[in-house]
Amino acid sequence: MSKRNNTVAEGRKYGVKNVSDAKKIANIWLRETRLEYVVAFGLPEIDDRYHIWRVPLLNNMSKERIGEIVINAKTTLILESKTTKPKILEERMLGMNKKKKGKKPKERKEYIISSLRNTIAWGDSEEILEDLPAESVNLVFTSPPYFNARPEYNDYITYKDYLLKMRKIIYKVHRVLSEGRFFIMNISPVLIRRASRSEASKRIAVPFDMHRIFIEEGYDFIDDIIWVKPEGAGWSTSRGRRFSADRNPLQYKPVPITEYVLIYRKHTDKLIDWNIRNHPNKDLVIKSKIKDPYEKTNVWHIKPSHDKNHPAIFPIELAKKVITYYSFLDDVVLDPFAGIGTVGKAAIKLGRRFVLIENQKKYVNVMVKEISRWLGKNRKDLLLINYPSDTSTNYLF
Repeated sequence: MSKRNNTVAEGRKYGVKNVSDAKKIANIWLRETRLEYVVAFGLPEIDDRYHIWRVPLLNNMSKERIGEIVINAKTTLILESKTTKPKILEERMLGMNKKKKGKKPKERKEYIISSLRNTIAWGDSEEILEDLPAESVNLVFTSPPYFNARPEYNDYITYKDYLLKMRKIIYKVHRVLSEGRFFIMNISPVLIRRASRSEASKRIAVPFDMHRIFIEEGYDFIDDIIWVKPEGAGWSTSRGRRFSADRNPLQYKPVPITEYVLIYRKHTDKLIDWNIRNHPNKDLVIKSKIKDPYEKTNVWHIKPSHDKNHPAIFPIELAKKVITYYSFLDDVVLDPFAGIGTVGKAAIKLGRRFVLIENQKKYVNVMVKEISRWLGKNRKDLLLINYPSDTSTNYLF
């Protein structure tokens, strides 16, 4: 018989060693505050960074979280300053119970299998997305156009206009994204070069503005992944060369070799496990499990890619990792800023379907030209929207 490994609490010789211990201590506090009949426990969790246990407190009727009890893991004493005050718990319960009166319970939604087939659409995502069926997409992965970072992206008069366009896309994707699934964006700050020597260049923190938009449009922030390029990859921006030559204080500017991969989930009251448990094809779920090796941290080292057909593509390796970690086999992956179709190519290689939307015809031409290599005999099943072809159609399914 193999020897059982010690838990973190046992290894650190905590006074509160397990969930049962934490609940017993919390229950004493509830009895003293006379709330034991109206407050229930969530699952206690240990936070070994601060040597504490957190015991979630739930409204006994609605099961919504209303606070927590914090216990010193070493001494077993309740940390009153960090524990939700009884008066606040009572106020929250009263407020929740008032809201619940007269409301019908939410109907349980079933898991929806998308009927979309592999699709390439030529046009503005803002318009194309309106024609896609609700909850027909299982994952969104995209890298939106840079804001005026290069002449070829000079499509927006102001940064405010750029953010408004991004907001409209993010808003419209929300309807077509299925229950509790992920919208993942590869984004980075952009450098606006100075127009003359008398001006300073500007660096715009685009990812942080995007984060605000996602939260305001009904998504929950899940993770940030840092994509690290090989050292020297950012020297083409000229950033850092002045300091390298002069070494004067105040002139220091690090060479950017990272980008963000921001992960958001469409807001839902269902846990992620719901998507796994309720998937109607259990065989696909099993086959979609991640094999070794896999990325264990949020720092991914990936070489950038280059293509003569597009000035700023992201590497297919990045797309493959995202699709592998955040979708099942046969899922539909959407890229509303498809470029030359890197996301679609990765989706096919991984046994997924794709919906690619691109508003520049020259890039759509590249995708259509290469589609036979992607799909092989399945090329005949491709749906083309707004693109002149004998086999194209404007019907989605």
